[in-house]
Amino acid sequence: MATTFGATSTTDEVLSGINLKGKRILVTGVSAGIGVETARSLAAHGAHIIGAARDLKKAETATEQVRKDAAANGGSLELIELDLGNLKSVRAAADKLIAKGEPLDIIIANAGVMATPFGKTADGFETQFGTNHLGHFVFVNRIAPLLRSGGRLVNLSSSGHRYSDVNLADPGFESTPYDPFVAYGRSKTANILFAVEFDKRHRARGVRATAVHPGVIKTELARHVDPARLENLIKQINETLKAEGKGPFQWKSLDQGAATSVWAAVKADADEVGGKYCENCHVAKPMVETANIASVSEGVRPYALDPANAEALWKKSEELVGETFPATAARTA
Repeated sequence: MATTFGATSTTDEVLSGINLKGKRILVTGVSAGIGVETARSLAAHGAHIIGAARDLKKAETATEQVRKDAAANGGSLELIELDLGNLKSVRAAADKLIAKGEPLDIIIANAGVMATPFGKTADGFETQFGTNHLGHFVFVNRIAPLLRSGGRLVNLSSSGHRYSDVNLADPGFESTPYDPFVAYGRSKTANILFAVEFDKRHRARGVRATAVHPGVIKTELARHVDPARLENLIKQINETLKAEGKGPFQWKSLDQGAATSVWAAVKADADEVGGKYCENCHVAKPMVETANIASVSEGVRPYALDPANAEALWKKSEELVGETFPATAARTA
């Protein structure tokens, strides 16, 4: 009988009995939070982890336990420099990996920023869309040829995608009033749509893609969020949950937050999660467009899974970064 996982499942529970020796897994954002726990749990089951981070010194310190657990269980860790807010850095990191030519089994696009003040990346893109989506869009597509047949891409999105669909007519808020959470929502919707289109383009060669919501965890990601706004949001959620006869909102621990990422990467069936959005270690169901983000604990907006929307975002992203990415041939080595 298959084990059923849920909101309180941990990485070690999801990976119980799984041997990842010989697997090469790339995880972005390994300098803090669930990126570190994702890397640790996979390395502790024998995987070789390529951890990407903007600040390598910070990542070295943050991944001490990753190295210890890896050494004790036949896994390993190497770090590479990657600044997703700078396409020069993104391309340099990708080029180094391509030059080495070592295959990958899984890419977990975990890094990101949340609800930042208005700003622009080194290339002039709105900070959240540029970092969370475009940086990963270029990086993942450039290293896609390294993915073996049977490989998988896991994009970290968020329930925050419910705040907004992408706005391809004004991705930089040039004619739209800037709101940190709307910008975050656009970028998180883009993460899902990127997985949808990547899955369509690569499934014929046995490579699948999915997007996940890790849950709500206390990490550095929320450093730009006004504490009063966060407190008010949780209050609204609790009022709704109480009205529905449910218990109060619960924060997830780091190992619970990373559980859906590792579940989607190595445990779930590829056909089950390919081109889908997952949360709490299962595939999410579509929700009504008018539902309040604070009034539901689960669900995905239909616009985030719309194939036409995904294709349009891909084309717009290629236009913005000045680079095109056709599907790649299968890699078996």
